[in-house]
Amino acid sequence: MEPKEQNNKFISPTFGEMGFEDIVSKIVGYVEGDSYYPYRLIIGTDSQDKNSHGADFVTAIILHKVGAGGIYFWQRETNPNNLALKARIIEEAVRSLLCAQKFLDALGRENGIMKTLEIHVDVGQKGPTREIIGEVVGMVRGSGFEVKIKPDAFGASKVADRHT
Repeated sequence: MEPKEQNNKFISPTFGEMGFEDIVSKIVGYVEGDSYYPYRLIIGTDSQDKNSHGADFVTAIILHKVGAGGIYFWQRETNPNNLALKARIIEEAVRSLLCAQKFLDALGRENGIMKTLEIHVDVGQKGPTREIIGEVVGMVRGSGFEVKIKPDAFGASKVADRHT
């Protein structure tokens, strides 16, 4: 179920269109430029079913400067297949995991930013996604990442959702 990479460009409301390597450099520079605040690196994906046109997936990379805002970058990709809700939620998590792994590979395992990386998944105790919380959370934790669900999963449910 690995998503096909359609476009490696991300969009930032602050910096415009950027490549993945540029995002990594921007985030490292942002943290090194102001180490007074603690930072959280968050990756989340949301999707929107487009009926007969498949589904749009938006992945967001967020650097949260705790107590002082942050910056984010997002990318839209399309899966032309019609997916059931469970399959779409799992694909969202897989896309976030792949992005997180790519980020860590580019950053290097020794960098301190890695310690704060969170995956935000668009599942919660209310609504139809409650039935797959354990499966999705287990997949993310099993991949070695901290996971947040709704209402704490703003990376997926608010930031990425804004662009789906």
